[in-house]
Amino acid sequence: MNQYSNIFESFSNQNILIVGDVMIDRYLTGSADRISPEAPVPVVHLHKRENRLGGAANVALNIRALGAKPYLCSIIGKDENAATFLELMPENELSVQGIIQSAERRTTVKTRVIASNQHLLRVDTEDQHALSPQECKELMQAIVNILDQNEIHAILLQDYNKGVLSQQLIDELISEAIKRNIPTAVDPKNKNFWAYKRVSLFKPNLKEIQEQTPFSIEANASSLKEAAHYIRSQLGNEHTLITLSEKGIYFENKEQEAILGTHPRTIADVCGAGDTVFSIAGLGLSLNMPLSEIALLANLAGGQVCEKVGVVPVNQPQLKKEYQLVKETGSILGKV
Repeated sequence: MNQYSNIFESFSNQNILIVGDVMIDRYLTGSADRISPEAPVPVVHLHKRENRLGGAANVALNIRALGAKPYLCSIIGKDENAATFLELMPENELSVQGIIQSAERRTTVKTRVIASNQHLLRVDTEDQHALSPQECKELMQAIVNILDQNEIHAILLQDYNKGVLSQQLIDELISEAIKRNIPTAVDPKNKNFWAYKRVSLFKPNLKEIQEQTPFSIEANASSLKEAAHYIRSQLGNEHTLITLSEKGIYFENKEQEAILGTHPRTIADVCGAGDTVFSIAGLGLSLNMPLSEIALLANLAGGQVCEKVGVVPVNQPQLKKEYQLVKETGSILGKV
């Protein structure tokens, strides 16, 4: 297994900076066995409340779970939920060095109501306005401080359309990365989709590119290749990864391109899969791995977390076993 372990051992040498929208994923879990007499909705008998780190913080959790060292930079509010977020960070072995608090924003919380492993409802508390010039200045200074104090091997920009990745911050951050010769990867959302010019790796999903390109896109190689070439013409990026949900992942650069299909899974919940795929992509980029290997690992990792309910980071030992089996047999059946 040594030949397959080298990649995972290399992860432990990497320092990854993550910048983007952070949030709390709050779960209200219970049972539902009757319908309310007040409205045609289920009545949930609450069993458990749980708070987890989400958004860009979940990317940081995945980076840590894979053995690398994450540095997370973002802005949260000065509210009760901010206090919860700041408690969760050290509990999950993450530093708050790059976390800025602002009275002008609310801390983002996604509250999910779950009964019998089924999502019944999600309630979001959030702001979506862009950072103010002062907030941008403070966050950029925190980022530069981390870059000055540490050898950073890749910068990941995780955009959830909550305003942290403003146009000003995007421009300044990518320029700083280019100046320091640090590769960058972006998981975009629709608002700033075309703002990430000169990024190294661009990772949209199929729905996002279908909404953003001026021509129709289908989940086949020729159509996705056309989309990847169009993205490069707009952004000047080197690598493109496009996640295709149950159809797998498409990868493209000037040397190679293909679709990797998914492996058989028992899907419980797709929440957080994109964060996991993006984490693998960023780590692979930091090591200058072949894009085909990045896509293979990302595809396996994204599928793995879909087998669990709620937003959870990747399980590195399981991923290593699955990767070994795929390289040896082409299948992960009977993986555990």
